[in-house]
Amino acid sequence: MNSPVTFPPSIWAVTSPPRVPAAPLTGDVVTDTVVIGAGFTGLSAALHLAKASRDVVVLEGQAVGWGASGVNNGQVIPTLTAAEPDMWVARYGDTGRRFAELIGASAGMLFDTIRAENIQADAEQTGWFQPAHSAGRTKLSQLRADNWQRFGLEAHYLDRTATTDLLGSDRWFGGMLAPSGGHVNPLALARGLAGAVESHGGTIHEQSCVESYVHDGIKWVVKTKHGTVTARALILATNAYTGELAPRLAKRIAHSIVPVVSWQMSTEPLSDEVRSTILKGRQAVSDTRGDLRFFHYDRDNRLITGGAILGEWNVQERMAKKAASNLMASFPQLKSPPKMTHVWNGFLSMNWDRFPRVHSLGPNGWAWIGCNGRGVALGSALGREMARAVDGEDTAGLALPVTKSHALPFHPIARRIAPYYLAWMKLKDHVEPKL
Repeated sequence: MNSPVTFPPSIWAVTSPPRVPAAPLTGDVVTDTVVIGAGFTGLSAALHLAKASRDVVVLEGQAVGWGASGVNNGQVIPTLTAAEPDMWVARYGDTGRRFAELIGASAGMLFDTIRAENIQADAEQTGWFQPAHSAGRTKLSQLRADNWQRFGLEAHYLDRTATTDLLGSDRWFGGMLAPSGGHVNPLALARGLAGAVESHGGTIHEQSCVESYVHDGIKWVVKTKHGTVTARALILATNAYTGELAPRLAKRIAHSIVPVVSWQMSTEPLSDEVRSTILKGRQAVSDTRGDLRFFHYDRDNRLITGGAILGEWNVQERMAKKAASNLMASFPQLKSPPKMTHVWNGFLSMNWDRFPRVHSLGPNGWAWIGCNGRGVALGSALGREMARAVDGEDTAGLALPVTKSHALPFHPIARRIAPYYLAWMKLKDHVEPKL
């Protein structure tokens, strides 16, 4: 019998509803679609297929939500970090337009799924706000709001007065509000999606690390240590962890991104008095800095925050101290830097231009990679889109901008130097953008 999977020491692991793990795969199984990875993308795809009465099997190397889907900050964001909607149209034409529209709709789609499946994920669709950390960046916020509106996303620019009122702080200058966004307990969401997949007839096998997959000319054959799944269609949904559990599984795709460690943490619950002065509307917030400041409340009024830090010495303590200092600088009403009760980390996947990549693996085989810190809403939306593709819809009408995978040269070196990209981002934070 396999030992229970150990989860990172997150506040999500403490507050999420428990899940009885699904049995590992043993023996040979035949199904219509096999999904590799039980994170947001894989579970979303499996749910879409199961609800359409398709046979689907999900293989997870560890446990549902063990990877990035269960350890991220929980912000549900209907935009990307750097690739603006017009850039997608310029690169991919009509497919790029559909993809931009999918991104804009992604947060609303996810919250609709949570409500429809009655998933207990402490979900709050209170909006996502991106405040500008400098006066010059307010022009960028206005431009972003205007651009995303043209692609169907409800987005508003808030001036400095409205921003101060929303945040309970005068440390920012304005910003873009997307009302369809919000925040969730991501591990609870992953477990809830898994439960929904199973309730609609899908099958999940945990602790079933995939060692190989191949298309034999007729079907996909996926092998684990103790079993084999044969399927008409395959969806690879491993994103930042593609090369972590089975380094040779999809090496070219895994080496097309750099897994970057992202730190998350939670404060003690705020007092009612302080809570009433900070984020009265309970929005999710992540600002325009490269050295990002981001935060939202959990169900118990803890502030969930995090960040990145240079160097490899005493990282956890230094990161917690930095995040607490950032909160104190942002919200003087805290009186002192808050104590962090839980500190944890996980990978997010980044690439050089911050465009997510969609790949065709072969007949009825799909994958995507490169969330660049936007995986909650985007991963869920792309899971649905890939499910539609393997279920027979014409891919010419879907939001799947397909590219060939290109491994980064000197990938091991890129992984080592990637954290120092933060130093350049911090320098850019002091330079106003040219628009």
